[in-house]
Amino acid sequence: MRKYEVSDSQLISLYKNGNEDAFAELVSRHKNKIFTTIFMIVKDHNLAEDLLQETYVKVVNTVKSGRYNEEGKFLPWVSRIAHNLAIDHFRKAKRYPTIVMEDGSNVFNSLEFSEESIEDRQIKEDTHALLRELIKELPDSQREVLMMRHYMQMSFQEIAEVTDVSINTALGRMRYALINLRKKMDKTNVAYDKNIYPE
Repeated sequence: MRKYEVSDSQLISLYKNGNEDAFAELVSRHKNKIFTTIFMIVKDHNLAEDLLQETYVKVVNTVKSGRYNEEGKFLPWVSRIAHNLAIDHFRKAKRYPTIVMEDGSNVFNSLEFSEESIEDRQIKEDTHALLRELIKELPDSQREVLMMRHYMQMSFQEIAEVTDVSINTALGRMRYALINLRKKMDKTNVAYDKNIYPE
């Protein structure tokens, strides 16, 4: 029997007890899959490498602090960390979505001003901020698909692979995300400001 023909959970236990080789084996065992997960989102090799390193820093900190309790589910747990870091990168970069609603209208299709007045710019910034808040209120699975599709321009095939669901499920989550987002927008007073949402 080879030295590391053991489960992820056993390797975690060994690492907790000071066996650094056990963690090296965990990294080696799952590195390619985690990297692919990140790369499919950010589509930049160097950035994916950076986020991979950041992922494992988080893993080390969590395990060493005694907060890791995902017994038997190491890979899904690490994948989720990597996934969240990739999405956080886009959030920090303040990239704004071009969201196409169920009726085919583009939420921001009137915002491509060649020259913006201070008022126009403020309306745009306020609306972006409001939209980000409304997106945060969506169920996790719907928010995830919406962000991956519109913030990151990922195809539904890529979204399905990264989130480990069928394309139909990804499409369904997207549809419900747009329906729910429209309902939330309808409840706000700025939802139909003609400067933002032309008819």
